[in-house]
Amino acid sequence: MDLVDIGFNFTSSAFHKDADEVIQRAKQAGVKYFVITGSDIEESQQAAELAKKYSGMVSTAGVHPHLAKNWQEDSYNKLKKLTEHKQVVAIGEAGLDYNRNYSTPEQQRIAFEAQLELAVELELPIFLHERDAHEDFANILTKYRSKLSKVVVHCFTGSNKELETYIGLDCHIGITGWICDERRGFHLHDTIKTIPANRLMIETDAPYLLPRDLPKDQYPKPDGRRNEPAYLPHILSTVAKCRNASVEQTAQETTQTAKDFFSIR
Repeated sequence: MDLVDIGFNFTSSAFHKDADEVIQRAKQAGVKYFVITGSDIEESQQAAELAKKYSGMVSTAGVHPHLAKNWQEDSYNKLKKLTEHKQVVAIGEAGLDYNRNYSTPEQQRIAFEAQLELAVELELPIFLHERDAHEDFANILTKYRSKLSKVVVHCFTGSNKELETYIGLDCHIGITGWICDERRGFHLHDTIKTIPANRLMIETDAPYLLPRDLPKDQYPKPDGRRNEPAYLPHILSTVAKCRNASVEQTAQETTQTAKDFFSIR
């Protein structure tokens, strides 16, 4: 199916012992392309190196809101330097997360705006994260949106109203295995029907967010609760069912949208 996993935390220690096998399983499952997420400057460097090592991979360079407290005066230029790697195709993961406030809201807003400014300067897409911070996030994004090229709100788990805001800002939307969780993600079954086909992408956010309803007879038993890109077809199937579309059509549309967004060739 040549699927694209637009959110793969391949730098995680969860993959250190069997990285090659993880990629092999993913490709056997039909996942051909991967966007490796950069969560801080060091991991963004590692992500670029992994993208260079493995075929079908690109990466992002950014500082996650959890780590915004580490943002320094030279962080902007360090991220900018990383984009000289041809594998680095977007800025991020950037944004706001007020759920646990590992960094203060003020620290998060400073790092978020700086990365938006960098994406504007470099004319690169930006890969965004938002949790429990919709109002501040949308207000800040609105200030920059007309100057940004392309924007994806990854791992979307919000309400219809929040989705309307993002679509109104001409954002792309990333859907994860959260949609497979009948306890927390069932509302997405209706919500995603309104996402235009050319704005929808799929992702695992591996090793996080293992699909709760992963069929045990179709997939090998996960290592602990570790998610991996090989499970993306299951997310695809759920998304297709919710949108009353075929798996083949949804695969073709989400793949083409992701390839266009991240300039994957």
